[in-house]
Amino acid sequence: MNGISSITQTCEDISDKELAKQWRKIPLKTAQAFIKRLQTRIAKAVKEGKYRLAKRLQYLLVTSFYAKVLAVRKVTGNRGRRSAGVDGEKWTTPQEKMRAVLRLTGKGYRAQPLRRIYIPKPHSDKFRPLSIPTMYDRAMQALYALALTPWAETTADRTSFGFRTNRNAQDAAAYAFQCLSRKVSAQWILEGDIQGCFDNFAHSWLLANIPLDNRVLNQFLSAGFIYDGILYRNTSGTPQGGILSPLLANMALDGMEYVLKEHFKRKKVNFIRFADDFLVTAESQEVAEQCKEVIVDFLKERGLELSFEKTRIVHIDDGFDFLGWNFRKFKGKLLIRPSRKAIAAITEKLSDIIKSAKAWTQDDLIKALNPVIQGWARYHRCVSSSATFSKLDWILRKMLWTWAKRRHNNKGKGWIAMKYWQPTLTRKQVFRTVTQTLANFSDTKIRYRKFLRLKANPFLDLDYFNKRKGIFLSTQKSIRIFLFCAHKSG
Repeated sequence: MNGISSITQTCEDISDKELAKQWRKIPLKTAQAFIKRLQTRIAKAVKEGKYRLAKRLQYLLVTSFYAKVLAVRKVTGNRGRRSAGVDGEKWTTPQEKMRAVLRLTGKGYRAQPLRRIYIPKPHSDKFRPLSIPTMYDRAMQALYALALTPWAETTADRTSFGFRTNRNAQDAAAYAFQCLSRKVSAQWILEGDIQGCFDNFAHSWLLANIPLDNRVLNQFLSAGFIYDGILYRNTSGTPQGGILSPLLANMALDGMEYVLKEHFKRKKVNFIRFADDFLVTAESQEVAEQCKEVIVDFLKERGLELSFEKTRIVHIDDGFDFLGWNFRKFKGKLLIRPSRKAIAAITEKLSDIIKSAKAWTQDDLIKALNPVIQGWARYHRCVSSSATFSKLDWILRKMLWTWAKRRHNNKGKGWIAMKYWQPTLTRKQVFRTVTQTLANFSDTKIRYRKFLRLKANPFLDLDYFNKRKGIFLSTQKSIRIFLFCAHKSG
């Protein structure tokens, strides 16, 4: 299919050597271009209201050889490839990947239960459930995500920023600044969080409203999970850890912006959502309370409810935290700075690395610290972070001095300083070796994020997003490096 005439869907008789050869011969750029054209056609059909055409194009995509190749590449190229599901498969060799492509199909598909583990939440004694699908189920989800994403992007809320193509937390912060920074801006904010969002979505609503093959979608939703050898069946929710879960959650929550706009015209009501965290601005506390009631009704239909612990109404002068930043007005001027929780999180992270480095060389310690420092600084460089960066540089220097003194408790301060801190052309003392130099937080220049054109579609407005691509990719890398401080840092 699509120029690979020598490949058939029956692979039992093909040798491992031939399969590996076929995998290496796949023209990746051609595959990406083919799928991109199909996704653009899906987005265009949805925008024009031609939903039957869009569904036919979706079917064409999920049965495409090239789409299956990209799906397998995705699940074997990300960090999750190291974690096997209940069947123990990992698909590490070219022949295993090629064999997976040839047997990937929705016909007769039955999802296997997920492997459940629990990971601790930062700065909390609570644990977050994480479900690990098998490689085959992950590839199936990646395949159907390719078909669903252009539809989701075309119908999404304009002010939704989490788990979106070419959008990120920095765009959410820039839009929040736009909504709150003026003298005549709304003064009250409803800070919302959805209780157990991924665990409580009503399956009936998802099956009735998500434009995906219902039989396949039902397999994704009802696969269940295995924990301590016991099988648990799902009656609601989408598995945290599944590739499709963020996409399904976004589609289920889309429409909240429209409902608020319809109920509160000329009330300075603005809506900003990042995954299951959201903000609503309002001109008064009473309007904010009314917004909360509208949202409760909206969520109830989808089997969800607000978290009363994390949902509150605040005045902009008192400030609030969102996505690792603190938003607050001082004498009428809005300042966005890294939150105390975010600063505490990075301080703890640095401390943990340095404490575990008692027997490390200075080179190894610098190699471990630099990605964390640079990732955190790049994430926060879009807000007023200069003072925070300087403070963290000072804290880190104190930690490193303690580390160095502990290694040489019989040496003087001058000897320790000369051994670990060397002069450069611009600084008198830098923690470095011949081959490695420690990064400083303050080395990262503040670069405010440009406002995103909210109506832009990543599948239809390619020229616009190509201009933003360089900055976006740089920031996305930072988010992946420092994910523990981005969404749900508390």
